[in-house]
Order: sequence, then structure tokens, then C-alpha cells
Amino acid sequence: MQKKRLFTGLQPSGDLHIGNYLGALRPFVSMYGEYESMLMVADYHALTTLKDAPELRENILNAVRDYLAIGVDPKRATIFQQSAVPAHTELAWILECMVTVPFLMQAHAYKDKVSKGLDANAGLFAYPMLMAADILMYDTDVVPVGQDQKQHVEYAREAASKFNKAYGDTFKEPREQILHPVAVPGTDGRKMSKSYGNTIPLFGTRDEIQKAVMSILTDSKGESPENVYAIHRLVKDETEIASLYKTNKGKYKVVKDALASDIEALVAPMRERRGSISDADVIRILKGGKEKAREQAEAKMLVVRQKVGVSIS
Repeated sequence: MQKKRLFTGLQPSGDLHIGNYLGALRPFVSMYGEYESMLMVADYHALTTLKDAPELRENILNAVRDYLAIGVDPKRATIFQQSAVPAHTELAWILECMVTVPFLMQAHAYKDKVSKGLDANAGLFAYPMLMAADILMYDTDVVPVGQDQKQHVEYAREAASKFNKAYGDTFKEPREQILHPVAVPGTDGRKMSKSYGNTIPLFGTRDEIQKAVMSILTDSKGESPENVYAIHRLVKDETEIASLYKTNKGKYKVVKDALASDIEALVAPMRERRGSISDADVIRILKGGKEKAREQAEAKMLVVRQKVGVSIS
């Protein structure tokens, strides 16, 4: 039986943290092998906010390293760079011609980012249709997303429906597979986020991890420091740490040291694997992925161009 196709993208926007891994990446690694998986480095999406070329180039390489370090096997997934497949932006333009401005104005992500002071550029506004093109290009069945990203898949489905009604059955309407990521608190108790500056680096050194853990905000309301315990139970089974917290009430340094050690034990193998991946390794993987993705994308665009009428040969 042919596997269903899964599509996901990782925006190359900087270093990952423990919250990224525990909340979304670890669940993804456990499921991607069940599908014919397409993993895209969403570099064009990153241009909506990142305007530093050397940083973006480095982030692209690191995004692939991150995928590989957490356990993704490039032999079991097509890993490719969005910008290496020009058909994505071509299809995005066609889909933008199918939807209205009021439709795009409903995007939660756009309104949220603008409310936080980000530049309301046209790319950010049209972002959902480029994402729709990413997804629809490969006849995707499943898109793993968090609940807060569900609307992106709904937009892709709506764009597919509008195109199919106008030009005939062309695009498969994808379904979201909701990942139920646990809420990972940051060092200040809020959701762990780079924008809050409250993260524990996923591939940080032992000292960097120790320093971040020691900065976790503690309180004396309960028997255990709430924020420390909330992170620890996601790193190690609660049954294994229960006695530690019970016998060390009020000894915050002891439990923080234990958390730092357990994070180090989790991270060290991934950090070592990541450090062994050269730029040449990444470029080779992206080249192979580009060839596979381009072949599929071009086949789909031959059909699309014919249907919309721009193909006259």
C-alpha cells in the first residue's frame, strides 16, 4: 500500500531551544517515517522578517543540521530548500489570484505579528498563499501542525477548492494532523520563546545549559519549584523524578542541577551528531532533495499552466 504524503517546513530563523524540541520536533521525529515525507527549509518565508543575507545562509545550513541531529534520516525523507524550487513562487502567484484581500486579512498569524510591531510587508500579508503553494504542490495528504497553525492548512484547503472549482480537479485538499505539543515554560515562567529571551538552547554547551537552568524563576508556593518541575517532567518521566523533588524540598540548587544534568544527557548525543555534519554534507543532501522536489513540482506545474491557460504549446 502506498504511503500517504506528509509535508512540513522549518523556517531558518535561528537557533532552536528545548521548547522547540519537546513541544514539536520530538513528536514529529516519532511519526515522519510512517509517511512519504517532504521536509522543506522555508527560506523564502524567512525573508518576511529576516533581512541579513549571511545570517540567512548560515540558518539554512543549520536548519538541515537540526533536522539530522534530532534523528531525521535523509534516506527516509526528501529534505530540500524552498528557493531551490522556483515553482513554489509561481504557484503562489496563481493562488493569490484566486483569493481576496479580505480573505487574507483574516490570517491570525499576520495580525499577531503586526500587533507585535513587525513590518506589515506584502510578503507577510501574502504568506498564507505561499504556504498553500508549498503544501499543494506535492499532493500532500497530511500536514503536522500545532493547533495555532491549523489555519494555514485551512487556507491551503480553501485555495485548492477555489482552484478546483474554477479549473477542474487539480489539487488534493490536505488535512492537518494536529500535534498536541506540551506547553514548555521558559526560564521566566512564560511560554519558552526566543522573543521573550527565556530559552534553554537545544544544542547549547553543558555550561550554557547549566547557566540557563540556573536562571529559571523559582517560587515557594508549593512543595516543588513550579517552573523547574514543569520542564523536568518533560525531559524525564515523572515517576523517576518524584522522589528527587520530595526529598529536596526547598533545595532549589539541587533540583536545578539535576535538571541541567538530565537535559545534558538528552542533548549531548544530538549535539555531537550535529557537530559532525559538515556544510558539504548539508549541501549534498539539499542537492538530492532539490532534484526530487523539482521533478514533482514541475510535473504538477505542467498541469496547472495548461489549466489556467498560460501554456500555449
